[in-house]
Amino acid sequence: MAARIVKVEPFDLVVFGGTGDLAYRKLYPALLNRERSEQFSEPTRIIGVSRRHYDRNAFRLAVKDALLKFSAGAHEDDAAMERFLSRIDYASVDVMSKEGWPELRSLLGPDERIRAFYLATSPDLFCPVAKRLGEEGLVTPRSRIIVEKPIGHDRASAEVINNELGSVFLESSIFRIDHYLGKESVQNLMALRFANSLFEPLWNAAHIDHVQITVAETLGVEGRGSYYDESGAMRDMVQNHMMQLLCLVAMEPPNSLDADSLRDEKLKVLKALEPINESNALALTVRGQYRAGFADGGPVPSYLHDIGKSESDTETFVALKLGVANWRWASVPFYLRTGKRLPQRFSEIVVGFRKVPHVIFDMPSDSIPANRLVIRVQPDEGIKLWMMVKEPGPGGGMRLEHLPLDMSFAKAFAGQPSADAYERLLMDAIRGNAALFMRRDEVEAAWRFIDPIREAWASLREPPRPYAAGTWGPNASVALIERDGRTWNEEYDESD
Repeated sequence: MAARIVKVEPFDLVVFGGTGDLAYRKLYPALLNRERSEQFSEPTRIIGVSRRHYDRNAFRLAVKDALLKFSAGAHEDDAAMERFLSRIDYASVDVMSKEGWPELRSLLGPDERIRAFYLATSPDLFCPVAKRLGEEGLVTPRSRIIVEKPIGHDRASAEVINNELGSVFLESSIFRIDHYLGKESVQNLMALRFANSLFEPLWNAAHIDHVQITVAETLGVEGRGSYYDESGAMRDMVQNHMMQLLCLVAMEPPNSLDADSLRDEKLKVLKALEPINESNALALTVRGQYRAGFADGGPVPSYLHDIGKSESDTETFVALKLGVANWRWASVPFYLRTGKRLPQRFSEIVVGFRKVPHVIFDMPSDSIPANRLVIRVQPDEGIKLWMMVKEPGPGGGMRLEHLPLDMSFAKAFAGQPSADAYERLLMDAIRGNAALFMRRDEVEAAWRFIDPIREAWASLREPPRPYAAGTWGPNASVALIERDGRTWNEEYDESD
């Protein structure tokens, strides 16, 4: 069945950082796909903003080049691309001065349609841009602002950004984007839990042994060395992406998909996380930094080589053991790991169920693996339920095999286009649907949990553990889970 396309109202999307990598690689291709689906109403405009001096036609050519390079299926005779390019406009603005703001105000014109400001800039410009938008009178009752992660580098800086944004925009008009929440498989996690009676009765400590969340990358810092060395894996991945995945797994059923109902339940999870600080950080956390090794089919240099420094305490790998202190999850550990220069690129959630309490088959009691529900976020989005089945064939006895019930979204919905995360999130922001965006108290609660871990690392002065590029991180990350009698999921190898 073909997906039903619901048009959005006419809007102006103003992209600050409109000539940057995020805009060219992600935003314009996502918007082109929505153009191809005929989701835009007239008159809709996309206005790029940066300090560069472009005229409209030169900017359109730059966007076209980016679309041909980064948008699958785009080509020179693409009618949808020509329609999309006709919507493109440009304003040269220096956000730190008054230069260019009158021209942008003139270009936007009177207050008529939805006006969305997308800050595809470095986080240090969030506050100056928001403040200037207010001072220039560009914020209308139908305006909204979209900001990329990270929101600050700790709780205090996040509060400063949130306060500054809140002084210009209503909280309901602030959309803090985490593209992981726009992925099909992440939303399917909610469908799996709350649209089926099969799993929710089992979704608790009585039936679930542990949960694993892995976000693995094969790439290094890839030209982001200066940013990454100030950030590290904890700030770059754990505080936002992985905390959001954890919340969706662990939260109580909301009473609806209303934005605040959903975010209220996620906030409860963040507040229920058992603290990690100097007293237990060595036992519950592992951080590492990649050295030279073999990855992506060839030798690769170390992190220090990639950032051009002789020393750095920045972590490129983190593993954590977390607890959620409530009745549903009492005694169930959540294991998180993320890292760069690992052997494979994938993101997945593994829900490990408890083993059968008694083995009736003629085999050792520990030879029946526990059921596992594996939710693959990327790539090859899908869901696998690993379970024991009888091996076919005659003969005496029961020979059992561990096999998955496998639902690949690409196969199940063959011929049906799957929207990119940015496509969905951009359209939700235009509609004013904030369900898949973070509320300020979520952001600050996540930092409230993360900050003591980073402070403990600084106080303990234990440097990141080295690991060779192309391996699964420091040996200590294996020990973190194996000392509890569990192992990291490795059954993805069978399908890769």
